[in-house]
Amino acid sequence: MNYSGVFPILATPFNGDGSIDLDSFDRLIGFMVDLGVEGITILGVLGESNRMLDREREILIARAVAAARGRTRVIVGASHPGTRATIGLCRMAAELGADAVMVAPAAEPVPNEGRVFEYFQKIAAAVTLPIVAQDHPASTQVHMSVPLLLRLCAEIPEIACIKVEAPPTPVRIAALKQGMRERRVPLLTGLGALYGFFDIMAGADGFNTGFAFPEVLMAIERAARTGNTEECYRLYAKYLPLIVFEQQPGVAVRKELLRMRGLLANSHVRHPGAAIGETAAAQLRDIVERVFPGVDITQAIQP
Repeated sequence: MNYSGVFPILATPFNGDGSIDLDSFDRLIGFMVDLGVEGITILGVLGESNRMLDREREILIARAVAAARGRTRVIVGASHPGTRATIGLCRMAAELGADAVMVAPAAEPVPNEGRVFEYFQKIAAAVTLPIVAQDHPASTQVHMSVPLLLRLCAEIPEIACIKVEAPPTPVRIAALKQGMRERRVPLLTGLGALYGFFDIMAGADGFNTGFAFPEVLMAIERAARTGNTEECYRLYAKYLPLIVFEQQPGVAVRKELLRMRGLLANSHVRHPGAAIGETAAAQLRDIVERVFPGVDITQAIQP
């Protein structure tokens, strides 16, 4: 599996009553596949995975694999505070046809990097899918050092990719690339592409994030890959106001933007998550018009 390029993190669409909206889920995946993304990730933080029943996870994984139709890869978020439970979620993903799993460690009362290493080691020994190790302290409250991440890469061959989301991400990416001696593991950046230009310039292999316009990220990555730094920066600067606005706490802004793109029937966030407020919704409409004047954002845009 190729871990360079753009791998959008997908939202989980809900109906107004909180049930899963599978029609919107199919539409969202189809749109991403038609764009030509390298893969998709479901059941991440944006996918509200912590609000899912196991049966719902099973339904979503099976649906994503079917909707992707072999035209793109499916990565499944499988993190859980318990090692045994994480292994179970990884095995579910494998049985349903996923291509990889994304796993992040859970916080412990006493931070212990040795225990974090054991967590990944035990999962790798028990599952058959490649692992994307997610370093996202904003959601996990776990701070993995660069030496720990390098040890994961060196000693656990099932770790196929590192998702770098611990600021300062450009510094971290550069340190990881420099520290990889015997085994080179791809690095993907996230955080809504907030530091996207700097991360790509530092050597990130692509994006694994939920920014609602993956076409932009694809253009940025393509410009960087061809050595066109000026075009890479131009694109980043052009869309940065929207990237910044979208990167607010919670998932409501991003889900509303996906609704505006015609990909979700509504922007419902499962309780206790909060829906987008009137002020934020009005500001979002204004910034979209400023960034995309006269553009039909329900179609694939040309960055």
